[in-house]
Amino acid sequence: MHIHSTVVSRLLFRTHGLYKLLKYHHVTSRMGDLDSTREGLALSQVLDAIHSFAPIELAASWDNVGLLIEPTKSKLITHTLITNDLTEDVMQEAIDLNADLIISYHPPIFSPLKSITTRTWKERIASTCIENKIALYSPHTSFDSVKGGLNDWLAGAFDLETCKPIEAGVNPENGFGRLCTLKVPVSTADAVTIVKQRTNLPHVRLARARRQDDMITSIAVCAGSGSSVLKGVRADLYITGEMLHHDILDAIHLGANVILTNHSDSERGFLKLFAIKLRQLLGESVKVSLSLLDTDPLKTV
Repeated sequence: MHIHSTVVSRLLFRTHGLYKLLKYHHVTSRMGDLDSTREGLALSQVLDAIHSFAPIELAASWDNVGLLIEPTKSKLITHTLITNDLTEDVMQEAIDLNADLIISYHPPIFSPLKSITTRTWKERIASTCIENKIALYSPHTSFDSVKGGLNDWLAGAFDLETCKPIEAGVNPENGFGRLCTLKVPVSTADAVTIVKQRTNLPHVRLARARRQDDMITSIAVCAGSGSSVLKGVRADLYITGEMLHHDILDAIHLGANVILTNHSDSERGFLKLFAIKLRQLLGESVKVSLSLLDTDPLKTV
């Protein structure tokens, strides 16, 4: 397979959001010099650090997680970029930052690729990673499952009395979703405010349950798409990114209010905490950055 030059790759990524990179071009132009002074770590050492926080075995069996792209020639990792979704804008951001590794919460390669061309955006991302010798790793549902991970972060916006996985794993402290009781009941309006503050959103969507009591004493949480995990769970409030229409109807008739944030908006805020954790694990050898261009594609207008 012939890979085009970096010049061609950059032309492919001149999308509408690229102008945002100019805002911090003067910063990124210096980052290359700063990164060159870092010792760096082997890719395997960085992956070991990630797995010490969230073992890959905790991911769902259907998921495509782990190391998705590995450069053929080994090199030390000096700069890692973390993103919720690896879009073309974020891919260009990684190139401009001289990143050696992209940690994309969602795996951009999920269904098998039959070719690696410039035809689709996912193929272009794969070929650009290969061309620029950038490794790609996705933790996805291992972050959802692990204790202290994504779902605990989302549920932790509330003052909790108890909290446990809805679908427990071999270790009952890990698993998918969280079912929690509150120390002090809160109103539905207060719950909405708490979720908006946690996710840094001006608006969320709310479906009200068919019941008289407005107070929330228990919550069921599943970041991302929560329909399958939350289905049939007894709680006063469901919190997730998105649910199917008929599953929302089932929930409110079961007595649960439903708060929806948009899929990735229920996840993205956790990556700030993970970045702090990864910096602690890697020390000064590797620079860890959060994407400035990663955003949910859906906006309220």
